[in-house]
Amino acid sequence: MIAGKSVRTDLAIEAHELIKENELKGSAQQVREPSGVEVENAGDDEIKITRVRVTSPAGEESIGKPMGNYITLEVPRLKENDQELYENTCKALAKELVNIINLRDDTTILIVGLGNWNVTPDSLGPKVVSSVMVTRHLLQYVPEQVDEGVRPVCAVAPGVLGITGIETGEIVRGIVDRVRPDLIIAIDALASRKMERVSTTIQIADTGIAPGSGVGNKRMELSRQTLGVPVIAIGVPMVVDAATMANDTIDLVLDSMIKQAPQDSQFYRTLKDMDREEKYSLIREILSPYIGNLIVTPKEIDELVDRVSKVIANGLNIALHQGITLNDVNRYVN
Repeated sequence: MIAGKSVRTDLAIEAHELIKENELKGSAQQVREPSGVEVENAGDDEIKITRVRVTSPAGEESIGKPMGNYITLEVPRLKENDQELYENTCKALAKELVNIINLRDDTTILIVGLGNWNVTPDSLGPKVVSSVMVTRHLLQYVPEQVDEGVRPVCAVAPGVLGITGIETGEIVRGIVDRVRPDLIIAIDALASRKMERVSTTIQIADTGIAPGSGVGNKRMELSRQTLGVPVIAIGVPMVVDAATMANDTIDLVLDSMIKQAPQDSQFYRTLKDMDREEKYSLIREILSPYIGNLIVTPKEIDELVDRVSKVIANGLNIALHQGITLNDVNRYVN
């Protein structure tokens, strides 16, 4: 969740949007970027890329995210079975990864698939692990059979506390102490505040990750501070908080009413401009006795998780190994 806020989201881009929305409601003047937050837009209509950089403690406080880089790829049509778009998304993800990580020829990478493989919306991490090129053992035992440019990559899906009885962070720390990787890449399912971002948005962060934080179930942080190794986090929103979705739905209804009844538009605008946090708290209070703290996911989540896990896995495969293409991946993936 955003620091000091009640809206559930793991996405830096959404934290930034909330700040802008609050500024727009509070003033008619031009909206400025928060101090210590830099934003850069790139890409196109098919793959929109937003790079948010938090550069100071003031930026940390305003956006509720640690200092570092947060790159978001928004691909609205990723849900569709479009092979060309799939390949372009893999390549775009790989390019963004290469731009924020420093890799030597002998860099050892540990990929950690966070989440519960028994719960579909939370199975993204383990599914990615099953599709990445695991090569550390090949380079160790049969190096002559490995293509030039392939780096040592190992991977693990450590499960969750409820299955193993061990904090995920403790498992990862034990592996790090033994394997001594130069870089950790952690993949996890995230929470969003907008339904349209579920399974269509990929966030890369170089600040590590706190598993489960988006749904209020925060565990031990995986970061350079806790593990002594740089940690890149890759996440995709797979769930939305029901109260957040209801709040956004009310705003959409009010937008429609403003267009349909111009004579009453001021009344509807007044309702829409109510403090978002107050509206959210009221909706959550009303819903709580009936549905509790409900988290919502699409009905076709099985297919969506499968598709986006392949995108992330192949983006990693291209980024981590020199000269590897999508056509080469099947040689290394079981």
